Amino acid sequence: MNKIFYSCLLFISVTSFSQQNPHSAQLPPPPAFDKISISDLQNNLYTLAGDAFRGRRAGTLDELKAAVWVAQKAQEAGLAPGGDNGTYFQFFNLLRARIANESRFELNGKALALWKNYWPTVVADTRLSGNIAWLNTYADTLQILTGKIVAMNIVAPYPLPARGMSLWAFRYTLLALRTAGTIMQRNGAAGLIVVADSTVLSLLPFISHAYESGQYQIEGMQQSNSLHQAFQIILVTPSVARELVVANAKADIHLMAEHFIYPSVNVIGKVKGTDPVLNRQYVLFSGHHDHDGVGNPVDNDSIWNGADDNASVTVAMLAIAKAWHEKPGKRSALFVWHGAEERGLLGSRWYAKHPTVPKNDIVAVLNGDMIGRNAPDSAALLGTLTPHKNSTELVNMAMKANDAFTHFKVDFSWDAVTHPENWYFRSDHLPYAREGIPAIFFTTLLHPDYHTPKDEPDRIDYRKLYKMTKWMYATGWMVAESAQGPALDK
Repeated sequence: MNKIFYSCLLFISVTSFSQQNPHSAQLPPPPAFDKISISDLQNNLYTLAGDAFRGRRAGTLDELKAAVWVAQKAQEAGLAPGGDNGTYFQFFNLLRARIANESRFELNGKALALWKNYWPTVVADTRLSGNIAWLNTYADTLQILTGKIVAMNIVAPYPLPARGMSLWAFRYTLLALRTAGTIMQRNGAAGLIVVADSTVLSLLPFISHAYESGQYQIEGMQQSNSLHQAFQIILVTPSVARELVVANAKADIHLMAEHFIYPSVNVIGKVKGTDPVLNRQYVLFSGHHDHDGVGNPVDNDSIWNGADDNASVTVAMLAIAKAWHEKPGKRSALFVWHGAEERGLLGSRWYAKHPTVPKNDIVAVLNGDMIGRNAPDSAALLGTLTPHKNSTELVNMAMKANDAFTHFKVDFSWDAVTHPENWYFRSDHLPYAREGIPAIFFTTLLHPDYHTPKDEPDRIDYRKLYKMTKWMYATGWMVAESAQGPALDK
């Protein structure tokens, strides 16, 4: 029933766009369209997504160096500082917690190697000591498990994540561990050891990198209970299994959580509008400049450069900034390159709560994430379908700009609440939408190189990136020139 309902909703939405946005050949182009060039986009992207910036991982010097580069390019494009204290920067603290390398796991008197033989999946101080209860199936939970360390082979989750989903093996692992942990905790177990299967091992470099990195938060976020004593689930390699099943197998586990504070930064520039009244309002262009940094190598490449994710939008915003400075709109333009998006939208969460302009003066947010891959004539726009859509007027402006200038076949299906990727909730427009600001999300969607070291500059379709840049620019220009800003839907 739900699938039928949302299919109808999707059809009605696409039909309404076509009815509300008839062919717009008479729509004049933004006055500085010619200032956007493929060569500028390509040159900047090869620099930002090159190995020199080492993947721009949030909370590292590499991210800060990349942010300085973005600020310098924003200044060269003609943007005025829009950050704190007359600078291009808004710094905020990342609160990181991870399992310390000094942690110990002894199994039958033999020490296991952290991040090689075993992976704690919960960041918490943990003390577990005693005999191990091996379970062959969930049916074995009929025995008394109270206070025991339980071990078992991983059980595939049901239902499985949809085939073709991004980060499939990681989703598989998370769902399987969550299910097993819930069952064992409900039966009173003290902790759980889970033996990986071939599916988990197939993407162990990525899974290991995620657990080794730990957890990131910012001040004001609800603190995770896992930073304190919690039910611990430890993933181990199959080579450990034979030690778990011997008679009277015993484990002595002492895991220590350690905490750090790292700086991250949003880069912010602006162009003042030409209208003496409307220039008090802002159209905000949004993207993120960070990526995954240096991790476990895949095919001998350990730098996760993030060319599409999200150097593509970073350089697109620089191009739009250059054009906007050349010919400003009536409303002012605000460009925010967020830090620490890959750690949980942390830069945009921070800016949405601590904007450097009055929040009520931000009339729209045009966010982009991954705009340089897949079929040349296709793109997606999110924030278009209920319940994600918060401004029909803003969506209609974007569609009108596409009809007039870029002519993408726009895929709205990824905005449906039934879509398994939950893509709407995975980029920097989200905190602004939650603050009641009209917001949409431009993207060309996922591809097999997503969050791998293969997301490199030579795999970008630069002509498509050029068109996506023009689409975002033209939409922002319409917002800036309109007599009234796009209204929020009731």
